[in-house]
Amino acid sequence: MATLRQQIATNVLTVTKFRELLRRMKANRPTEDLELVRKAYEFSQKHHAGQSRASGEPYLAHPLEVALVLAEMKMDPVSIAAGLLHDSVEDTSVTVVDIRKEFGEQVAHIVEGVTKISQIDFHTREEQQAENLRKMMLAMVDDIRVVLIKLADRLHNMRTLEHLPPDRQQKIAQETLDIYAPIAHRLGMGKIRGELEDLGFRYVDAIGYQQVQETVQAKRKAGEAFLARVEGVFRDKLKEAGITAKVESRIKRLYSIHKKLQRQRIAVEQVYDLFAMRVITQSVQDCYAVLGIIHNLWRPVPGRIKDFIAMPRPNFYQSLHTSVIAEEGTPFEVQIRTEEMHKIAEEGIAAHWKYKDGPVSAQDEQRLAWLRQVVEWQRDVSDPTEFLSTLKIDLYPEEVYTFTPKGKVVVLPRDSTPIDFAYSVHTEVGHSCVGAKVNGRMVPLRYKLHSGDIVEILTQPGHKPSRDWLSVAKSSRARNKIKHWLNLHQRERAIEIGRKLIEKEARKYRVALKEIKDEELQKIAADYGVGRPDDLMAGIGYGKFSARQVLARLAPAGVGPVTEEDAEKSGGLASVVRRVFGGDSNNAIRVKGHGDLLVYRARCCNPIRGETVVGYVTRGKGVAVHAANCPNVVNLMYEPERKIDVEWAREEGAPSAYPVKLTVYCDDRFGMLKQITAVISDSKTNIRNIEARTSNGEANIDIILDIADLKHLENIINGVRKIPGVHDVQRLQKV
Repeated sequence: MATLRQQIATNVLTVTKFRELLRRMKANRPTEDLELVRKAYEFSQKHHAGQSRASGEPYLAHPLEVALVLAEMKMDPVSIAAGLLHDSVEDTSVTVVDIRKEFGEQVAHIVEGVTKISQIDFHTREEQQAENLRKMMLAMVDDIRVVLIKLADRLHNMRTLEHLPPDRQQKIAQETLDIYAPIAHRLGMGKIRGELEDLGFRYVDAIGYQQVQETVQAKRKAGEAFLARVEGVFRDKLKEAGITAKVESRIKRLYSIHKKLQRQRIAVEQVYDLFAMRVITQSVQDCYAVLGIIHNLWRPVPGRIKDFIAMPRPNFYQSLHTSVIAEEGTPFEVQIRTEEMHKIAEEGIAAHWKYKDGPVSAQDEQRLAWLRQVVEWQRDVSDPTEFLSTLKIDLYPEEVYTFTPKGKVVVLPRDSTPIDFAYSVHTEVGHSCVGAKVNGRMVPLRYKLHSGDIVEILTQPGHKPSRDWLSVAKSSRARNKIKHWLNLHQRERAIEIGRKLIEKEARKYRVALKEIKDEELQKIAADYGVGRPDDLMAGIGYGKFSARQVLARLAPAGVGPVTEEDAEKSGGLASVVRRVFGGDSNNAIRVKGHGDLLVYRARCCNPIRGETVVGYVTRGKGVAVHAANCPNVVNLMYEPERKIDVEWAREEGAPSAYPVKLTVYCDDRFGMLKQITAVISDSKTNIRNIEARTSNGEANIDIILDIADLKHLENIINGVRKIPGVHDVQRLQKV
């Protein structure tokens, strides 16, 4: 019987709250259809049945209270419905798919966003991390209603926090002060922000809260009487002057007082804005007239007069501020502004976080300008699609906010990859990165990170960075670290190769390098415009200087080179290059203006005569020549000064053929291979190798041919493409 009475009482409580919700919605948005809200209430009632909160009240009371807070904000039915359903995915067997099926995409999207934020532990005591978490929370959602529902959810949880254990109270309250109150502040939601701060303060610093509360309570009665008296005197003076204005007064909130006492190290008696009065006039002229009346009535505090009308804050906030002292010595603050200035200040664009937390960029201003609508939603926007379009925004489009496995936030540029994450953790972590897990799953190093991702970097001792990483790294830190490593380590390799090349060339002169004095090497290095012998050797290794020309300067007087025949027998400079790097055995390509630099065709693209080519001075390998359309060219040219002009040598010095690999995609039918080889044979082309693979009636045929030049290649490709059953012919870069 007792259980039945309790159930009836529960039903009466929830039904009463729901009726109050409908009444508020009808008052705020009289033209809206509330059927979606009714349906959400019934759905939530069904799935939360039997659940109760720590306070003992039915769980349904919580989503109803959240919906009531949202109704006070004049939110639309989609938001109220999402508020009623916001815990259903997390605390019942309901899924986002179920929500989408029953209530549509908009409601499901918002509920999913609220659930996603609820699963993240925002607890932190580090100020910079708290700011990153706030940004991440806003960056994670593209619909601001997700954040507003989360704020309403947090507000009701804070109102009922006394029912939780002390350790949970501390954690939730600190999180509220670190994350949620500043976000409400940022959105211009002063009422919610103030209540969140005072409730959080009560649990985070119970002693400090009690002290400030007792001090304010001791002054409250007298303070309210003082403000009423001051307001009466002031209204009379306004009437005498013929000025129409609205006058409001208030006592400063407890947490704001506490922060000011901490920041300025003062006593409560020195808080000039403990009591405050706001005057809203009809014109700018009236604002200055009111300021004159106030200063005639009460003595102004020197240095406490601020004219933000003549000199607006960077966020367009405008108002006159003055602190004055009444006859009995009580200080109070007065803010004077027009109706339009008040509207701008109250609706979010001039929220105090902008000037307290530092300068705000024009870009931030532009993103936040629309937030004037957040507190006072327009009643005449009845179409949900139109309403949604005004709410979608990405507050931080240039950044992503990711987690380490231990919960630390790492801020990276948009489209960053695990490589950027690795270098942001530590340079050595970046250098030795071999893979990454995102949200527990292995991903490639090219994977683009998203806000909220938990990233774990896999490392391997001895692993080194790759030049290819430059094409996927987005952060300047990662790119600079990779470039620095490449420059440093490849310079060492270039010095080593430079010594080998010059030693080999020295055999022509029958000279041993150890016989040449350091002073002579230093002098030659200076002649070449470099500082030290090592720089000279590196230049030879890079292909910037000719080993033959350097040796000619270093060789003792009267000693000449050996004959060409002997040089060939001993294996000259070119043979060293061929043996060490696998370069060409001919002079097919040369550097413009230099006939004696090391040049070889890059294996990644294997350019052939007739193609547009680009030269790149490598670390220790001479000049690598790439086809202009080679995908590696963009990555290699991160240092423009290493690009060099190259050209094809004259026909008589060129090789007769270049190996080129083609893949033919065709039908698997009788006689296909014969037709393909016939086309190649008719063009008098040698086939070096041919392989075929077949599957499900399709065939891939790889052919390596000897090609004279680009025109020769194009003729063969066009001929093969004309064969019936051939779908495509592609040239593979690597042979």
